Amino acid sequence: MKLTQIFATALLASTTCLTQAAPIWQDFSITGLYGENYELTAEPEQSTATFEYAAKLQYGDFFAFADRTTSDGESTTYFEVSPRLSLGAVSSQKLELGPIKDVLIATTWEGGENNNNYLYGIGFDLAIPYFQFAQLNFYRANNDFQKDDYQLTFSYGVPFKLGNEDFLADGFLDWSTAEQDEVDHASELNWTTQWKWNVGKHISPDTRLYVGIEHSVWQNKYGVKGVNENNVSALVKYHF
Repeated sequence: MKLTQIFATALLASTTCLTQAAPIWQDFSITGLYGENYELTAEPEQSTATFEYAAKLQYGDFFAFADRTTSDGESTTYFEVSPRLSLGAVSSQKLELGPIKDVLIATTWEGGENNNNYLYGIGFDLAIPYFQFAQLNFYRANNDFQKDDYQLTFSYGVPFKLGNEDFLADGFLDWSTAEQDEVDHASELNWTTQWKWNVGKHISPDTRLYVGIEHSVWQNKYGVKGVNENNVSALVKYHF
């Protein structure tokens, strides 16, 4: 059995185990984005609809999203499924040290147009002042069309107020290693942050409707050396 098949089976099994219990909390959202400075797209202009689901479970957490992007009339779909298994919950031990709140087995399945990558490694939940959440994951990536590499992912959320208005800055930073000659795959850095204002509170206390921008800085996009993206997109996001 190929490693990819083994990983897919393990990913499915861990996802099934994680989703057996009712979520401690869960969130579903839809985001609309429009920007005009994208690289490696049919045109620099691109619109995206993103569907996200996140949940905290008894034995870990689960996050998944799907992007449907359109540029110059051409549409593509990309998705990620990321279950993590809490070693602290499984062992009934507090795996805490300094800012580390928990240690987890971290996995991700990345899927696109006839392309699948499987990431597996170790993750940490972090307690950082003023952060709503902070996660640090270290992966080895088993890739379809390039040599395997390693990836670091830091995800975060920082809420803040200006006067009586509620804002949220959240996003991620991905960094991956390069192949030795950097011809097929250069080292990538993708730092994407959404800066959002909750206008929904003016509709009702429980409405979470955000407007704002997404800022993406992507060096060597898709591993293509010298292709750098610095893009600001208009954003609307609604949480159900």
